[in-house]
Amino acid sequence: MTDRIRSILQRLEQTREDLLALSDDIWLSIDHNDNQALQEGVAFKKEYNAKVAAFDQLAGELSALVQRFTAVKLDEAVAPPHQNPQSRERLVRELDQRQAYGLDEDLTFKRPYGFQLGDEAQAKVNTWRRLYELICLHLERRDPKRFAHLPDAPGFTTRRGNPIFSRDPQALRSAMPLPSGIYAEVNLSANHLRDQIKALLDFFEIERQSLRIFLRQDRDAERGD
Repeated sequence: MTDRIRSILQRLEQTREDLLALSDDIWLSIDHNDNQALQEGVAFKKEYNAKVAAFDQLAGELSALVQRFTAVKLDEAVAPPHQNPQSRERLVRELDQRQAYGLDEDLTFKRPYGFQLGDEAQAKVNTWRRLYELICLHLERRDPKRFAHLPDAPGFTTRRGNPIFSRDPQALRSAMPLPSGIYAEVNLSANHLRDQIKALLDFFEIERQSLRIFLRQDRDAERGD
């Protein structure tokens, strides 16, 4: 039963991500030089965004309710503070059997499996939100002082000028708490999360090429890994 509950929670989170990706896809498919098509697209986006926001809130509340009652967690709250050499080597060997991707990949409707960044490797990651969380945690441990300045750093804003990082969860649409007391906006599509990871690596002066992302294969989804 525990595996079934966790699988349902993961699919719910994946559906939330897919709805955001679909919105981006439809918007990009519109001919923005056709005034009528553009007006219809704007009307669609407004209605779609409102319904997705309502679904996102309900899905989040439903997931929290199920996790609280069943004690089944969607993911571990935080990543381990360090990995012993044997564990890391095992994960690296597992990941090396897969094709690695960089941050120029279009992630629309793709699923993550794991990543390697510096001395940290993670596998069996089920959602882009979780991958983003793990990278944030890695950077927070790597340089806590610099991480603490993220809410004040220029450039970490949405297209509408809303903050990506804040010390106040009410300032974000969907706030992901981090151990330092900073919250990260995660109501973003996979490609937007990818772009935020690029910005984070630049902010921490880490070469983008040092991050390797591994995507989920069909057989992973069939096994529920």
